[in-house]
Amino acid sequence: MNDCLPEQSGLWQWAEKAIREVVASYGYQEVRTPIVESTDLFKRSIGEVTDIVEKEMYTFADRNDDSLTLRPEGTASVVRAGNEHGLLYNQQQRLWYMGPMFRHERPQKGRYRQFHQFGVEVFGLAGPDIDAEVIALSARLWKKFGISEQVTLELNSLGSNQARETYRQALVEYLLERKEHLDEDSLRRLQSNPLRVLDSKNPQVQAAITDAPSLIDYLDAESKEHFQALCERLDALGIQYRVNPRLVRGLDYYNRTVFEWVTDSLGAQGTVCAGGRYDGLVEQLGGKTTQGVGFAIGLERLVLMLQANGAEEFVPSPVDVYVTAMGDEVELYALKIAESLRDVMPSLRVQTHFGGGNFKKQMKRADKSAARVALVLGESEQQEAQVSIKFLREDKPQIRVARSELESTLSTLFSL
Repeated sequence: MNDCLPEQSGLWQWAEKAIREVVASYGYQEVRTPIVESTDLFKRSIGEVTDIVEKEMYTFADRNDDSLTLRPEGTASVVRAGNEHGLLYNQQQRLWYMGPMFRHERPQKGRYRQFHQFGVEVFGLAGPDIDAEVIALSARLWKKFGISEQVTLELNSLGSNQARETYRQALVEYLLERKEHLDEDSLRRLQSNPLRVLDSKNPQVQAAITDAPSLIDYLDAESKEHFQALCERLDALGIQYRVNPRLVRGLDYYNRTVFEWVTDSLGAQGTVCAGGRYDGLVEQLGGKTTQGVGFAIGLERLVLMLQANGAEEFVPSPVDVYVTAMGDEVELYALKIAESLRDVMPSLRVQTHFGGGNFKKQMKRADKSAARVALVLGESEQQEAQVSIKFLREDKPQIRVARSELESTLSTLFSL
């Protein structure tokens, strides 16, 4: 697991603020769920024959001997909350969430055992138009972050449950003929969840499935129409994509539309955003039939991409104004000025120097704070009700203004 230190948290906050602005522009509302849920919730939703359930979940028994799990993903929790509070049936909901998830998998670059996800979930809409909207929302995020050229959209359709069952039988027949080329995981999934064999990262298995039947050839007419209509909408919006017939996603609850945004800017190709449609999940978890579609973004990988793209330059400094006091008798004057600025200009980041010290020491601290200006307060400033403003990042002479003019002067400087 990983600590987010002060020098990193500014970029995280900037990214989270941008995400909140984008979802708000689409009229989505936030939902917050507990990080601990009943283990059965994830077994029923994700699927028992998945790496997440079989190998990666943090599961434990509480004092009542109930089996609990730290949430490994967000969709199941949102559906559980929607069912529990009557938010879903015969309604339309556009929701989003952000927070920590937990999986016991091999740590690697941008992936930790406690990681963070942002996701959107939409309920009660069956058409390709909402599929296009959630993809457009994700595309708008890349645009806002300036990384549109570094991500590629891959798209597929899993079809209806009936079409997938027909395809499943054809795939099993194909794989049985190549049984000797499958690894232990693939052999185990062959009967329980053969589509997951297509998701294998084993090069030997990948070679064996090169000529496997394509799911898109088994789609029912309605799913084909849905997928074509989605593609038409993405074309109209100018969102480029690549149809990937091997894209199945690792969770059992998906149907019809599935998609991933992938990048190779972090080294080996990696997924930074993934999602799709899950029309049967609400009913599967005890609710009434309700369509659903959504996606999730791994924030650690996103932050790595933003760092590589130089996004730190857009992160505001933690301090705008550093308030100094030259002499013990001036400290109260400085304290009152700092608090007054916070009252009148709440968006201004004001830090007050404590611990005394001479002018050189205080200016050194002011410079280290990354503030744009320092307020230099000495006995003469206090006696004459004035404030000296020293520019720390610009080649400008120090200025002195009346205390009564300080707010307006800073407002002009910081364009507030």
